[in-house]
Amino acid sequence: MGRRSEKRRSGAPGAGAQPSEAQDSGARPSGAQEPGTRPSGARHGRGRRGNWPVRGRVGLVGAGLALGLLVAPASGATADDDDGASGWTSEAAAQYWTAGRMASATPSGAGTAKAAGPSAARSTAAAAGSAQHFDGVPSVGVLFSVDKDARAHHCTASVVRSPRRNLILTAGHCNPGSRAAFVPQYRSGAATQPYGVWAITRGFTDPGRTDTGPGSDLDFAFATVEPDDEGRPLESVTGGNILTRTPGYATDVTVIGYPSVRNDPADQAIRCAVRTTRLTGQRQLRMECGGFYGGTSGSPWLSRFDERTKTGYVVGNIGGLNGGGPSGPDSDRTSYSPFYGPEVFRLYARAVAG
Repeated sequence: MGRRSEKRRSGAPGAGAQPSEAQDSGARPSGAQEPGTRPSGARHGRGRRGNWPVRGRVGLVGAGLALGLLVAPASGATADDDDGASGWTSEAAAQYWTAGRMASATPSGAGTAKAAGPSAARSTAAAAGSAQHFDGVPSVGVLFSVDKDARAHHCTASVVRSPRRNLILTAGHCNPGSRAAFVPQYRSGAATQPYGVWAITRGFTDPGRTDTGPGSDLDFAFATVEPDDEGRPLESVTGGNILTRTPGYATDVTVIGYPSVRNDPADQAIRCAVRTTRLTGQRQLRMECGGFYGGTSGSPWLSRFDERTKTGYVVGNIGGLNGGGPSGPDSDRTSYSPFYGPEVFRLYARAVAG
């Protein structure tokens, strides 16, 4: 993943409306139910971990669990095949990713980190123009996965509106690995997560995505998740954001993400309201706001964020060149995003079709 993968690094239509390349600017996103009913050297969590897994369900074997690896497509391929395994459901994901296992999960290695975090536990709000910690929103959460070892949450993802109500959006360089799970509005140390733990079954990336050059403009990805143990689809529980064409290089957005605990000991959601500019030489957006360390890759850039519904129009995500930002000691202050055009909608259509 890019530098922020471990960071690397909106109102909406009425219920039932789906993304299109030209959204109705007057519509509002749906709300959520109440709780309980970088490539190596990249910056945000931005850490590169390879290709997305194909649809994979790995059976649970007793309390110990057999940690089988999901089959991954060849480099650059879109992960949209079924490996035929069974058993990896949202109920299984919740049983595996207990509060204790989340807390004890080992931080991702250096190869997946977006950027090094602060040398001391300084607040992300310490300086002007920095993100603020807050309680988070239901439609944005973290990715957990098991490869050969349990890993701490390494990327941020968000729920997008879709016909089957089962899609999340993140950065293309974010590879959940096997036994992957999405945890909306993640609460560090909570005995029970407020919006549950959801099994990821299949990921979709653009085959043209690369870490640098024009291919880095395609650093976005979608994934499908299994229903919960009551049969409810993810979006019916959390609400969702509307996938929308980026209106321009200069646009006002609210960016929400989760730095990994190794980079930000608070282990809490952060947010920043900022106006974007263009990243010179790329078809990408750029923002200046401190605190977006490793783990924030995939963080949604929300236009017209609605404080009531806690959703918006997603017009970008932390990702792009070098996994979503520059390298260096102050890399947390600058983040990139792909410019959403026809390519993201083509990939969305593939994910919707399954």
